[in-house]
Amino acid sequence: MLDLFWLGIVMGLGGTVAMDLWGLLLHLAAGMPKPAWRNPGRWVAHLPRGRVFHDSIATAEPVPGEVAIGWVFHYVVGAIYGVAFLLLAGRGWLADPVFLPLWIFSLVTIAAGWFLLHPGMGLGWALSRTPTPWKGRAMGLVAHTVFALGMWAAAWLFA
Repeated sequence: MLDLFWLGIVMGLGGTVAMDLWGLLLHLAAGMPKPAWRNPGRWVAHLPRGRVFHDSIATAEPVPGEVAIGWVFHYVVGAIYGVAFLLLAGRGWLADPVFLPLWIFSLVTIAAGWFLLHPGMGLGWALSRTPTPWKGRAMGLVAHTVFALGMWAAAWLFA
């Protein structure tokens, strides 16, 4: 069981690195803005203060180290998703790591962003309060697909 835990962490970290490299590629090739982890870091830092939902996280009180908190949060969530997937899929999946269940799982995980993180930061349900919600949703689905590919590659390399 412990080996599933550690491999799940490796898979989640692999997926998160792949997602970050994808974001960097989009930035360099298409001029897309880099992911900004300041606001999620600020959101996480306000959680212990009892504040989950903000009208706008950008206007919430700044927190020391919020960028670092955001990055740590990003990677911890990726690791948790990797462990959760392996606990759900089981040891048998590792014998033949098929992409489809991992991809479906990764797409489902976007619900946490759409229905907790985004509304918590004041962006609305599934980015509904942003200028181009469907673009953001589509980019999120692509990013979570890249996350699944990174986890799948890690499973093949380390299983």
